Amino acid sequence: MMNELSTIQQVVVLVLPVLFAITVHEAAHGWVASKLGDSTAKQMGRVTLNPIKHIDPVGTVLLPLAMYLLTNFMFGWAKPVPVDWRNLRNPRRDMALVAIAGPASNLLMAIFWALGMRIGVSLMDLLPWVAYPLVYMGTAGIMINSILMILNLLPILPLDGGRIVASLLPPRLAMPYARTEPWGLFIIVGLLASGLLGSIIGPVLSTFQYIIVSLVGLQ
Repeated sequence: MMNELSTIQQVVVLVLPVLFAITVHEAAHGWVASKLGDSTAKQMGRVTLNPIKHIDPVGTVLLPLAMYLLTNFMFGWAKPVPVDWRNLRNPRRDMALVAIAGPASNLLMAIFWALGMRIGVSLMDLLPWVAYPLVYMGTAGIMINSILMILNLLPILPLDGGRIVASLLPPRLAMPYARTEPWGLFIIVGLLASGLLGSIIGPVLSTFQYIIVSLVGLQ
């Protein structure tokens, strides 16, 4: 559906869903951490829906925009929310809960955008000037949040999936696994450049998006 729009129109449609996706994702990490005993992010003003607090100029703006225009695939990052595991009541368990909060927020936002898309479809004949933006932004919101959720659940540090795995592994395995974190971004970029990343998450992404739109009666 996005292919029906010009490049400029696609960028305009993507702005709001992207800002919501990264802002709520990062704020969710900080909010859950504050509930579990660590107020570091809250004290730094990162438990907020103000996107300026979470935007990384390169990772949030330049790289995703360039990736989308060149490959039709979006990849990037926001400023990571600081979490001090020493303040958590149960560090190993709570780090996993803090990590999963981000992808969980993307799941909820994908459903939210699907509902918006459903409303847009129902208004198509009555209020097309309202319906079309809802449908296009809903499509973008589902796509962006699906990518963020599935990508972040990969068991590669520093992604959320890597944090979850590190929390679940016994200490004797968690320590050597944690030492792979400096190489994580290189691994992800390598998978992306080789096309393996698309092969890994592509089928899961398609299935997940189908389920989401089916839940709101669009299939």
